[in-house]
This record gives sequence, C-alpha cells and structure tokens, in this order.
Amino acid sequence: MEAEFSYLSGIECVPGNLIKGLQLIQSKAGYLPDAGIRAAAEYFKIPVVEVEGVVTFYAQFKRVRPGRHQIAACDGTACHIKGSGQVREWLRQELGIDSGETTDDGVFSLNTVACLGCCSLAPVISIDGTVYGKLDRKKLVGILKEYREK
Repeated sequence: MEAEFSYLSGIECVPGNLIKGLQLIQSKAGYLPDAGIRAAAEYFKIPVVEVEGVVTFYAQFKRVRPGRHQIAACDGTACHIKGSGQVREWLRQELGIDSGETTDDGVFSLNTVACLGCCSLAPVISIDGTVYGKLDRKKLVGILKEYREK
C-alpha cells in the first residue's frame, strides 16, 4: 500500500469496508486520486477495476481535484423561479465550466445543488459556505472577481 494512504490500516480489511476506505481517502485528499484507487485496491485485495466500478457507481465520489473555491449554485424551487438557470449560465460564461467541473487554473469548482435553504434571497449561490443572494450578473461578476484576487 502506498505510504501516503497508510491511514487505511485503521479500517478492517474486508471487502465490505471498501466504501468506508474510499470515503476516508476522499475526506483526506478532497477527491479520489489514481494513487488512492490503487492503494484501496491493494489494501482490500481486490482488482483496481472493481474499485473503479464502485467509484463510478456512487455519485458521492469525485475523481477530479476540487478547485480552491467551491461554488454551489442553488436550483431549488424559489431560486428556479427567480432565475437560477440564468445564474448558472452566467457562471458558465464567466468560468468556462459546467456543473461538476473545475476551472483549468484550479481556482473554482461548480456544482448545482437542490436547495441551499435561503429561499428569501433567491437566486443564490454559496462559495466556500458563504451565501450570496438576490444575484444579478453585475453582482455575480464582482463576487467572482473578489475570489479570483484572494
């Protein structure tokens, strides 16, 4: 097992614990790198292709390194009615990525979520857990500029 994933040794080595092991790797790395997949396969004594099968089956697992800033674009009912589709289009135009992707420079990752629970502020996004509401294009571009400069 690759040394950087030695923390897997705290999990009982039975195939039923594979998901727990993958969750642990992802919690430490922020995603599942190739080396993590190989380490899990070696540790649980199963083929890499079986580990990849589990990873691709469950949506919770991310194979792409997340950006430095995580954007969650709300598409709940209130946000949808108030223009979340337009907000996502502005994000796509400004960042050059769609939901589930990370910018080439590694600064932003974008995900669409079912609800952020801030319906009175619709439409909303959150960046690294900070909520920004009542968005229009000018406000959104300004927010993104602030994060780019950090």
